[in-house]
Amino acid sequence: MARHNDDGNHAEQLAKEFLETKGYQTLEENWRFSRAEVDLIVTKENTIVFIEVKARSGTGFGLPEDFVDAKKQKLLSNAANEYVFAKNHQGEIRFDVIAVLFKKGFERYEIKHIEDAFWNY
Repeated sequence: MARHNDDGNHAEQLAKEFLETKGYQTLEENWRFSRAEVDLIVTKENTIVFIEVKARSGTGFGLPEDFVDAKKQKLLSNAANEYVFAKNHQGEIRFDVIAVLFKKGFERYEIKHIEDAFWNY
């Protein structure tokens, strides 16, 4: 597997652990619908949260969260609508971004949790 895939998987695991320490319960990991993949689907207080995890090893091309563009948001929104329908969820939903910035050869990192990062299309 390519190094960037390993880094992405590591970032998703870090994000999952981070969220669990904040009281979120993981429902799904790498859930797919059509052309979309939702990195994490978690819940807290009857809210389902669809999480996009973005990782970078530097900021030369921008912050990790800058890479969640309108196309990605639309794909995630479509997947979320299908998930909510399939699970007959009647509560709130939200879209968050977890940005992981690796430092010093991936041994250190910063995590930024951006709640309500974008709206449902």
